[in-house]
Amino acid sequence: MTIWSVEIKEIERLYDSFKGQSPELEKELERLIRTDDENIILVYARRSLEVIITDLCECELKRPRKTEPLQGIIEKLNREEKIPSHIFASMQSLNSLSTFGSHPKEFDPEQVKPVLNNLSTIIKWYLKYKDAQIGNKAKTEEEMHESEKPHDSTNEASRSKKKLIIIFSGLLLACITVIVVLVLFNFIGGKKTEPDQSIAVLPFKLLTEEPNKQYLADGMMDAILLHLSKIKDLRVMSRTSVEQYRETDKTTSIIGKELGVAYLLEGSFQKYGDNARLIVQLIKTGKEGHEWANEYDRNWNDIFSVQSEVAQAIARELEAVITPEEKQLIEKIPTANLTAYDFYERGKDELTKYEIDNNNEASLEKAEDLYHESLKYDSTFAQVYTGLANVYWNKHYFKDYLSEDFLDSVLILCNIALSFDHQLSDAYTLKGIYYSEIGKPEQAIEEFNKAIKFNPNDWIAYRETGRFYARNDFVNNIKYLQKAISINRGPELPDLLIEIGGVYSTDAGFPEKARQFYLDKLKLDGDSLDYYSVLASQEFYLENFSKSIEYGIKGYRIDSTNEEILQFLGIDYQWQGKYEESLKYFNKWLERLKTQGAPALSNPFNSNLYNIMHRIGYSFWQNGYKKEAEYYFNEQINYCNRMIDSKRLFAQTLYPYYDLAGVYAFKGDRVKAYENLKIFNQRKIEPLWMVMLIKTDPLFNSIRNEPEFQQIVRDVESKYQAEHERVKKWLDEQGTK
Repeated sequence: MTIWSVEIKEIERLYDSFKGQSPELEKELERLIRTDDENIILVYARRSLEVIITDLCECELKRPRKTEPLQGIIEKLNREEKIPSHIFASMQSLNSLSTFGSHPKEFDPEQVKPVLNNLSTIIKWYLKYKDAQIGNKAKTEEEMHESEKPHDSTNEASRSKKKLIIIFSGLLLACITVIVVLVLFNFIGGKKTEPDQSIAVLPFKLLTEEPNKQYLADGMMDAILLHLSKIKDLRVMSRTSVEQYRETDKTTSIIGKELGVAYLLEGSFQKYGDNARLIVQLIKTGKEGHEWANEYDRNWNDIFSVQSEVAQAIARELEAVITPEEKQLIEKIPTANLTAYDFYERGKDELTKYEIDNNNEASLEKAEDLYHESLKYDSTFAQVYTGLANVYWNKHYFKDYLSEDFLDSVLILCNIALSFDHQLSDAYTLKGIYYSEIGKPEQAIEEFNKAIKFNPNDWIAYRETGRFYARNDFVNNIKYLQKAISINRGPELPDLLIEIGGVYSTDAGFPEKARQFYLDKLKLDGDSLDYYSVLASQEFYLENFSKSIEYGIKGYRIDSTNEEILQFLGIDYQWQGKYEESLKYFNKWLERLKTQGAPALSNPFNSNLYNIMHRIGYSFWQNGYKKEAEYYFNEQINYCNRMIDSKRLFAQTLYPYYDLAGVYAFKGDRVKAYENLKIFNQRKIEPLWMVMLIKTDPLFNSIRNEPEFQQIVRDVESKYQAEHERVKKWLDEQGTK
């Protein structure tokens, strides 16, 4: 029995008392009641508080909460005396303590009890508040009824004239005042409230019972979405963000809230013979009503003009500015051959299936065949070449990674595409990733900038640009990842949240800012295993090794075969000098690789294998297995040298030189150790995790106290500190605490 079982039972009793009345609150409480993990309890206690605060914000402050922090709303409710003082105190306490759910450093499980007690107090008050609201509404309606009854106006006749004079005078004065204020406001330069120009295009429905023709409806939806994405004045959600709503019973208000957009576009499509029908409805999410709707019955030959027409009409409804360049992009016809277009749409549909499920190799092969069919009818169809480049990338990336002509075909296909359409954003994005991978940073950033120029809503271009800056500029790293997150609410979002959390935490040195990102990630996918893995990693690099092990063990209990968990437990125990435990988890990890059927010691992409062989070797050595240790140390040397020779992305970070230096230092080869450390020390900036690593890495124990090594440590610390301060200054300028 847990030490907070009594408190949980009280929450359960309250939960049972109002079932069916507040679905959102019930959902969070149900998860809270079911778990026995203190961290998860804190997460869902906070989420329950969020539901209540969001409702209070709308009911009492008369505005939507949007992304405003809980603390700010709680204080506002208190200042305006919208909540009793004891409820304010309970909300403050719950909000403060529950944050430890994502980062429970120096956290005592006993603190779960006050969280649950405060939650009970808040819920009891909230239930009474809701009852009172219902009562007040009924009373107001009754009073309105009463006010409609006739009454004697004889005694008021003389007063009415006086009242009319007073009212008229007051209105005249008010009008004059308003005019003066508006004139002054405009004269001084007051800003007009900007409309929320954000939109998501939901999957279009097919009006016929022909599932094999769904790709046509999807193609229409894709084309309109892409046209809207080219308008810089709009914020457009990615295709992957809306796929989750293909079959849903959620209201447009809920969908809009989940996607964070003001408008949704719904559509239905039908192709019959040489004709096509498209019905579209623009919906303002807060109003649950149609803002604009239209029906297009056209000849199939006019399909491209319809796509352009719809996109421009929607942009006008959202009051978005369309530049002449954007108009030209939107009105561009991709191909004059509709048969080529049909094969292209079918190919794109198969590629989408593969991207959703990377194990679906059959769809990847189909996509390639359909793209080639398309080119038979129009060999100048630029978008098809970009599609083929994507197919080739997915088929050959890992296979050809260390080859001399790594993905040259991707570059060739993208260049062919751009020779037919030099404004193709997808081709520039793929070229940017290619140049980044092969070590040509100037060309990479040039291509990413072109991609964003021709599609300012290309979330992949923003993500990849952010990753590009991860090597030398944490501010831009964060900026571009934030932009990617703002236009992606799809399956990639949890990983984006982890990525930006990592930049804030163990890169730039602001771990407290990462907490909300990790919590948001957990809310989205409910993957507590991944959540514990992330926290284990963060605590390790913050030198909280015991806490890292604690999270690792929690993850291990959920899935004892998870590779990241096994890795971190092996490393954590190694850093604590518990070498038997360390080797136990490393061996479990190696066994896991073998059972997967993959060549465990020949694939440099399997769980960062190339970056952990020396750690395994060290644990074998400390347990007396010298022969096995030598094998793994030599494997690490081989991998690092292969990576350096390939000049691929990992080699550009110069981390392989650090790993080589560690192995040589352990082996007693000081000359090679310092040779590699000097190359590694050419890095321009350093993350917080590298400071921790070089200061505590057991592989360098033999040279740790030497002046030359200590100088390199100071250099690493200095580079980190300079970038940390730069990020801090930027955050201060943004008004972010």
